[in-house]
Amino acid sequence: MFSFRVLVYGSKAYEDMVSLRDAILRKPLGLSFSPEYLAREKDDILIGGFTTTHPERMVGCCILSRVDNNTVQLRQMAVANEYQQQGVGSDLVEFAEAQAISAGYKTLMMHARNVAQGFYTKLGYQTVGPEFEEVGIPHYEMRKNL
Repeated sequence: MFSFRVLVYGSKAYEDMVSLRDAILRKPLGLSFSPEYLAREKDDILIGGFTTTHPERMVGCCILSRVDNNTVQLRQMAVANEYQQQGVGSDLVEFAEAQAISAGYKTLMMHARNVAQGFYTKLGYQTVGPEFEEVGIPHYEMRKNL
């Protein structure tokens, strides 16, 4: 039903990823991406999820950014509204974890929006520390040993 792959920075699929992230994560908060912000993603692991019936239709995405030699951060996780609650997010995280493991990371961490905390808890992530504010909304740091 869904397939996942690592994207090339600057490709058409990457541009689709930026559009999806903008629509789901940024515009609702009145934010947008700067060229400088996006340029920092060139060394990240960029992941896209697609429908198998329309292999170029991006339905979800996330980014893995190196924190240190053992830890990678899952960022910018987004699933298109019409595909939420269909398993895309869970499958996307599973694929991201596999990518992190093959890249040699031992821990995956994230800054999860408070509304997503339960989702990540079901996937085995643990909350580390108190709630904090990021981009104007509450978040929690969450971690999982891979």
